[in-house]
Amino acid sequence: METYFGTPEYLEIISVNIWTILASLANLGILYWGLKKFLYKPVKNVIAARQAELQAQYDAAAAAEQAANESRDAYVAKLDGAQAEADGIIHEATATANRRGEKIVAEAREKAAGIVRQGELEAEMEKKKAQESIRRDITEVSAALAEQLLGREMTSKDHDALIDSFLQGIGDAQ
Repeated sequence: METYFGTPEYLEIISVNIWTILASLANLGILYWGLKKFLYKPVKNVIAARQAELQAQYDAAAAAEQAANESRDAYVAKLDGAQAEADGIIHEATATANRRGEKIVAEAREKAAGIVRQGELEAEMEKKKAQESIRRDITEVSAALAEQLLGREMTSKDHDALIDSFLQGIGDAQ
């Protein structure tokens, strides 16, 4: 230890040594360069890669959303087309059913009219048969009656003339 008048020890510690300052600055520069090269650049690259990855995910999400919107629009268009087609099919089926119904009704009316005409023809034929049968019966009765009244036998000419006059009298009465 030195005396009070010499350079004390504590002053050596506080003293400024240019070589120490230069060495400390060189150490600081080397440390800064090492950190920048081996730590800052890799971290910066990792951050840039992470940002690129996030941007790619955002772009993919936007593309997926756009594709979903296009798919939804296509689905809505197909659904509208299917609805229009279904309406057309229903309308066509209804029209076809109406036409078939009208055709069936027309055929039924024609058949009914045919049955009525057939019935009328059959009734007319039955009427003619009945008239013919009545005419024969009347002829037989009138011939028998005339034979008894006249007491003689009639010829077929007399017989026909008598029947015709009788039937004319019946026809005029109707």
